[in-house]
Amino acid sequence: MADDFCFFTKDSFIIKPPKKSPMMLRMVVLIFAMVCGVYLCSIGLKQIGVRSSGRLSSIHVIEKPCEATDIEPSEKPYVHFPKPKTFSRAECACNPVRYFAILSTQRSGSGWFETLLNSHMNISSNGEIFSVKVRKSNVSTILETLDKLYNLDFLTSASKNECTAAVGLKWMLNQGLMQHHEQIVEYFKTRGVSAIFLFRRNLLRRMVSMLANSYDQNAKLLNGTHKSHTHSPKEAAILASYKPTINTTLLIPNLKQVDGMAIKAVEYFNNTRHIILYYEDIIKNETRLNDVQDFLKVPRRDLHSRQVKIHKGPLSSQVENWVDVEKTLKGTPYESFLHGDYKI
Repeated sequence: MADDFCFFTKDSFIIKPPKKSPMMLRMVVLIFAMVCGVYLCSIGLKQIGVRSSGRLSSIHVIEKPCEATDIEPSEKPYVHFPKPKTFSRAECACNPVRYFAILSTQRSGSGWFETLLNSHMNISSNGEIFSVKVRKSNVSTILETLDKLYNLDFLTSASKNECTAAVGLKWMLNQGLMQHHEQIVEYFKTRGVSAIFLFRRNLLRRMVSMLANSYDQNAKLLNGTHKSHTHSPKEAAILASYKPTINTTLLIPNLKQVDGMAIKAVEYFNNTRHIILYYEDIIKNETRLNDVQDFLKVPRRDLHSRQVKIHKGPLSSQVENWVDVEKTLKGTPYESFLHGDYKI
């Protein structure tokens, strides 16, 4: 009787019929274990997630640096892999880029020459950046501007795509270049910038172009608009119709000054990687453009420009007081300028 009573009490506790109690007990225990297991796992995963997120926040993805392959050791200082802040170079991130600067004087054919370079799909020359006064106000702003340019973040109409292979600018000698030549030469050497000197052999022709351009800034012969460069023979003929009068008293000193500045510039940058070009040589022999492309290590292409030359033919027909100019230059080192003509 006592045993029956105890048996009844146990069954009452689990609230199950006597015949089904073993099976149901196992089921309850199994379900309970599963619930506990799931709960414990969820807690464990949360703790792991918190720890992992804390660790991941301090992990930085390290990109594999680009390497200059198949390049001679002497050329490696001039090969760069810029990382612009304004856009992504995408699949061209490891395409090497060369830095250059066209160093010249006004009215020496640099505008025409630059349009030739920019007709190459892999070259981007960004014009006279330092014609803007604030950019050349001191050497710090000059170097900051150069950093921005060579990092491909200086966007102009000449800017190419992310696969640019050579990037540079046109820099006149009187735009802070000579004034801060020591710091700029050092910058060129440490940053691997190549210099392209472009001068004019016949400085008298350059002077005629300077005077005519200066006159048109006020006269605006082309329908009230001043143009330093033209794209049609008609416009060129209109601008060439003006014949300047040259101050013969200042003629030789001016020629000496321009010639001396060019000589000094080459001396200052003599220890940098450079090439010297003359406008007349390119006019006479277009293969000189291949030399430039080889210098910049870009594939050779046929380069072209839409610009039309303004002053053609003999100088005697372009100067108002030609007889006086002739007398002044005869017997001087500049006499050859009187006869230095070329065919276009």
